[in-house]
Amino acid sequence: MTEGDDKPLKYPHMFRATQLMILNKVDLLPHVRFDPDRCIRCARQVNPKLHVLQLSATRGDGLSTWYHWLRDQTPGSQRAESPPC
Repeated sequence: MTEGDDKPLKYPHMFRATQLMILNKVDLLPHVRFDPDRCIRCARQVNPKLHVLQLSATRGDGLSTWYHWLRDQTPGSQRAESPPC
């Protein structure tokens, strides 16, 4: 996010080759000049099938969605069951 909302258009090959774009540090949005909607539009202009997650590692925003996405990408993975109490 701190790199600028125009990166998908500056580096189209990278965004065309990926399945997922993570916008991290969304907790900084009130303090930086960055338009996440513009960034997503630019990225999807390059790769219409791109999945986008917005995260804040410090606050935990979006982390569970990312973990689910990762689990879904791992062949044969299953959610670990909680051990009995």
